[in-house]
Amino acid sequence: METTHCSLSHFIAFLFSFYFLVFSAHSKSPLLGVHPLDEKYFSSRFIKCKDGSKSFTRDRLNDDFCDCVDGTDEPGTSACPRGKFYCRNLGSKPQFIFSSHVNDQICDCCDGSDEYDSGINCPNTCVMGGNLEYRAKNFVSSIDSKESKDELLLEDLLHKSKGLKTVIVLQIVLFGCAIAFRLFCRREKLKRRHNH
Repeated sequence: METTHCSLSHFIAFLFSFYFLVFSAHSKSPLLGVHPLDEKYFSSRFIKCKDGSKSFTRDRLNDDFCDCVDGTDEPGTSACPRGKFYCRNLGSKPQFIFSSHVNDQICDCCDGSDEYDSGINCPNTCVMGGNLEYRAKNFVSSIDSKESKDELLLEDLLHKSKGLKTVIVLQIVLFGCAIAFRLFCRREKLKRRHNH
């Protein structure tokens, strides 16, 4: 009985760790605003400012405090005045914007990645060429029709539903693993009773 309880507690600890690991991956990424070619540069534990002035630890990356004069440590925040934020803009042209434009309630990246913590929800307009601005919940477009606004809202909802679908599937998988483990424990317990 003690070994079953011990292994059950280990399994529950594993499930909680896995659950929080998965959902922390959906939260703000520490590599937000980083060009894909620079991801390896930021992967080590100690990172040197690109201007060579000093080094900082990985936990100081995007911590909203400017440690490097050149903004190396804050690619995903507006903390450094000389910093640049990289918009991946999948489906359109990638671009760098000034980090002062991050979380300023104006969607500068067509994928909306620059407004991750501003309180507004930017629609992804990259497929349309990224020529739409979204300011404080008011659409301003070169095409000013109600249908295009509704289509953008629908696309945004579809994009969000895909993320929600992933979360639900992960929760179902975790629940299935918990049930399978419970059944395994019961079967082992019955085998031990049969053998005694």
